[in-house]
Amino acid sequence: MKKKLLSMLLAVSLVGTMLMAGCGNKAADEPQTIDDIEAAPETPEGEEPGDTEGAGGGELADTQEMVFVLNNEPDGIDPNVTNNSFATPFLSNCFEGLVTYDEKGEVVPGNAESWESNDDLTVFTFHLREGLKWSDGTALTANDYVYSALRVLTPETTSQYVNMISDYVVNGQEFYDGTASAEDVGIKALDDNTLEFTLKASCPYFIDLVSMWVYFPVQQATIEANGDKWTASAEAYVSNGPFKITEMNMGESMVLEKNENYWNAENVTLEKLTFRYVLDTSTALTAYESGEVDGVRTVPSSDLARLKAENAGLVSTPNYGTVYYDINCSKEPYNNPLVRKALNLAIDREALINNVAQVDGQPAYSFLAPGYVVDGKDVTEGRSDFGLSSTADVEGAKAALAEAGYPDGEGFPTLQLSFYSDDNVKKIAEAIAEMWEKNLGITVEVSSAEWAVFYDAVQSGNYEVAAMGWSADYVNPMSFLPLLYTNDVTNNSFYSNPDYDAIVDQIKVEKDPAKFAELVLQADELVSADYPVLGLYYKSNTYLIKDYIEGVYMVSSSNIYFRNAKVLAH
Repeated sequence: MKKKLLSMLLAVSLVGTMLMAGCGNKAADEPQTIDDIEAAPETPEGEEPGDTEGAGGGELADTQEMVFVLNNEPDGIDPNVTNNSFATPFLSNCFEGLVTYDEKGEVVPGNAESWESNDDLTVFTFHLREGLKWSDGTALTANDYVYSALRVLTPETTSQYVNMISDYVVNGQEFYDGTASAEDVGIKALDDNTLEFTLKASCPYFIDLVSMWVYFPVQQATIEANGDKWTASAEAYVSNGPFKITEMNMGESMVLEKNENYWNAENVTLEKLTFRYVLDTSTALTAYESGEVDGVRTVPSSDLARLKAENAGLVSTPNYGTVYYDINCSKEPYNNPLVRKALNLAIDREALINNVAQVDGQPAYSFLAPGYVVDGKDVTEGRSDFGLSSTADVEGAKAALAEAGYPDGEGFPTLQLSFYSDDNVKKIAEAIAEMWEKNLGITVEVSSAEWAVFYDAVQSGNYEVAAMGWSADYVNPMSFLPLLYTNDVTNNSFYSNPDYDAIVDQIKVEKDPAKFAELVLQADELVSADYPVLGLYYKSNTYLIKDYIEGVYMVSSSNIYFRNAKVLAH
């Protein structure tokens, strides 16, 4: 069925040449046009049942099992609750939303086989596939999507992405506030296979939004029976994606097996996928090189060049994301833009990229990554560098700090620099601390904690400067802009600028692509000149996978998919 909506969406592409790491074994993404999306197959490509060869012609192994190392344990795997990127390997493979992403990084039908919108893009209607089921074999219907969205909009759920629904859906915020009923919310099951969203205003990128896991369905029965413990046991963790969890070994591993009730199970070849937690990246690499595991999510930066040269299975893919540090703009003295400017000017990004992180990155002077194209032009093209450069401007940094009232660092309080437990992040944090001490004459204390503890402190505002970063959840600047919008749930810098907020409000409803691009650049120029974050570099994704594994792919949002994975005989 032709999708009326898609003929109205913005044409986008990832600027692969800017974001690709140096591996070279993955071509940059082709531009994604409206015609490309309309031509997307109704079902993901795959071999017919009974195939004994992989896509490349290699014979399939008798045992379709693999082990993949994750280097961080997520703080939760409830798609309605978490916004933690460490949860994505589970959410992307155990669940599926209305739409999903194919190997080209393009939006394709998921649980919904088709959809359309009204002319002003305020009403979106999705048609679910016939016979959808949960992993326990019970029916999955449009009512499950309604239940899940209302659950997100219930304060007690503590959804980290609640604004992704409440900001857009009619009476979503009012339901959250307790001033509207469920019947008032603009999410309706017209029948078992038809779901309708009514929005507050035009939203040209709504299909991108529903690809996010906060829009994924969860099963009401298992949540009512188990409460918030439903994610704590394999038996209770009912899902609807290509895989289901069959073992939970907390702190050690999670075992996923093929979900025979997935709508496209006949084209899922992999029978068992074990995610093993190995927090130390060097230990994980040793396990990979010894043949103990088949893939590793995080590669030690010091080994990237060697692994590339040895053709050891290093994969690099474009990433629509930025590595930066949050600066707590609500705390003295960091509420002073001059202090934030000094911290930014004192950083040698070139040294961080080449000598510390050892990645193929591009210096970042803003939180908004390049990678979104309108009419053949990246929306960030031609923007200011905000007085920053790839190397440290020591004199400029000292001048800004002196103007803020701290000449040569005198009287400046000890800066608390915090990061989450990760070898690569640790090296960067220590290097930044050394640069600030040397270039600004201030004292810096560096501390770390496991992710869950660290992130809780960041969200609570209990920090001064903290390691962070953002990989867009959908390929659109609106995945970045809320990060600095006043009181947004993702605004961990606690920055506020009414003028910026007003521009973002315009961007949300702008249907004209050229005007959209113009407003995005305007918003970026306004906020980045205030230095609310410490931009480091625009990143790419790298991971390791053995050459006898095919079909694993990662999209620019950093979601990694195993539904097309096959193990070849080796």
